[in-house]
Amino acid sequence: KVERCREFAWMVVLTIVLCTVTLALNSWLFSTLEFTKGVNWIHLPSGIALLATLLFAEAGAAGLLLFSLAAASFVFPEEPLRAYVGAVLLVAGSYGTYLSARHIYGLDSTLSNLTPARLLVLCVVYAVASPLLHHLWFALQGQPNLWQGFLVMSAGNLAGSLLVIYAAKLILPAFPGIDG
Repeated sequence: KVERCREFAWMVVLTIVLCTVTLALNSWLFSTLEFTKGVNWIHLPSGIALLATLLFAEAGAAGLLLFSLAAASFVFPEEPLRAYVGAVLLVAGSYGTYLSARHIYGLDSTLSNLTPARLLVLCVVYAVASPLLHHLWFALQGQPNLWQGFLVMSAGNLAGSLLVIYAAKLILPAFPGIDG
């Protein structure tokens, strides 16, 4: 039981570290591609969000939630409700995509039946799911003209997810015992 808790904690920490690194990398490489505050044409942390929930399930979702709460609080310090709800909705989109994949594709913890085509489908589903949840909440808050932000957020999530997933596909074979 202790070993399982330790493993869970390491997966949470790894998710937080990877999200932090990709957010910093995203800011460094793609700051000029920011559409509006918190919405980018390329968003690398989206790829980590999807990858972490696929690989680590609940531990990935927990790490993603902790990271997202902290990051959103820095991006929107004057709007704590927006930061909190945004973090929860981001995790809901990612973890919901994972749960859907488990149900539809019968994914298990090894991801052995996650084909490239299925992974592409999951990237697209996640790229739309998280922004859809965010923009439904924005609409409930009475914000007008949401289509442009939704489309950019979806495009940024898809671009970030594809870049991270394919980078992982290239990097993982360098580690013995891990199939890319």
